[in-house]
Amino acid sequence: MAAFAWHPAARLIGADGRALGPAMPGDGPAIADRPGEMALAQALAQGSGFRIGGAQPVAAGPGAFETLTGGSTGAPRRILRDVGSWTASFAVNAGLFGIGPGARIGVVGRLTHSIALYGALEGMHLGAEVHLLDRLRPDRAAMALRDRGLGMIYATPAQVRMMLDAGLDWPDLRWIVIGGAKLDLGLRAGLAQVAVGAQIAEFYGAAETSFITLTDADTPEGSVGRAYPGVEIDLRDGIIWVRSPYLCAGYAGDPGGAVWRDGWLSLGEAGWIADGYLHLSGRTGRMVTIADQNVFPEAVEAFLATLPGVLQVAVIARKDGLRGHVIDAVMQGDPAQTGAIMQAARARLGPLVAPRNIRWVAAWPLLPSGKTDLAALT
Repeated sequence: MAAFAWHPAARLIGADGRALGPAMPGDGPAIADRPGEMALAQALAQGSGFRIGGAQPVAAGPGAFETLTGGSTGAPRRILRDVGSWTASFAVNAGLFGIGPGARIGVVGRLTHSIALYGALEGMHLGAEVHLLDRLRPDRAAMALRDRGLGMIYATPAQVRMMLDAGLDWPDLRWIVIGGAKLDLGLRAGLAQVAVGAQIAEFYGAAETSFITLTDADTPEGSVGRAYPGVEIDLRDGIIWVRSPYLCAGYAGDPGGAVWRDGWLSLGEAGWIADGYLHLSGRTGRMVTIADQNVFPEAVEAFLATLPGVLQVAVIARKDGLRGHVIDAVMQGDPAQTGAIMQAARARLGPLVAPRNIRWVAAWPLLPSGKTDLAALT
């Protein structure tokens, strides 16, 4: 029966820099996520039939486990997975990123977020040295990344952005694996300055699908990359459907938003393929109609994020009796750029789709997953 294992060569290092040895299984299948190193050790001791975080009873039995969705558009849902749906991609990433004994991997997020749990379990299963940094402030995490000589990190763009503010170089970093959102050009340029020898691998996926696409050095701007090895992508009326060995088995508890059909899964994301590279339009669940135009807020956010003075941006649609909806933008950055941003948005998007208002916030609300908390901004 498939199970996650603590590789004999693997080492688990906590936020304080201390190594933690193998642990006994936890008191039950639901494991508290703090401290992360103890949670991970207990999950590995059980091998399967566990969930880190969450309050509901665990439905996963032997050979299975549960993860949580990011919860960016609502309460996190519980995802039911076979262990093999992750270990299959462990083997792929071992070749892509050189993960194995001797590799040093930093995991920035909490283990309640599937990208963090994935990176931690992958490293331990393949024999790497895994450093859990989630209890450190961003500047301390940046310092640990440098001082511990980490060669690879799993993180979201928001987590990387906060670490960059420390102004430290990461000379030993060779792979920056990004998930959860698209890197904007400014953040990519910042990473290139502090991690000169590193390659950036962005993947598009979800808690339900795991990897769908992965970028490479030839990925055109705006694309989320080519299909990850073993993944099939089909566009049906502009909606993305995927089939792969990495899909979840379903939801545990309340039904989620994914739709299964003959072994294919869709999360309601729209997009298109050009020269083998996938481009995203946005979620159909967020799409709104403005003066009879279908508008994806994600596309507006992607453009606004490229403008000077914008560090973070989220688009909020509100109902309008004349146009159906209008768009407002919430931003973090330089309020002095408001006029220039509005002018650029009207020129690029048109007066109907451009934001009607911009509201600036000093602190950007994030979910434990590292994604923007859209509910809090709304």
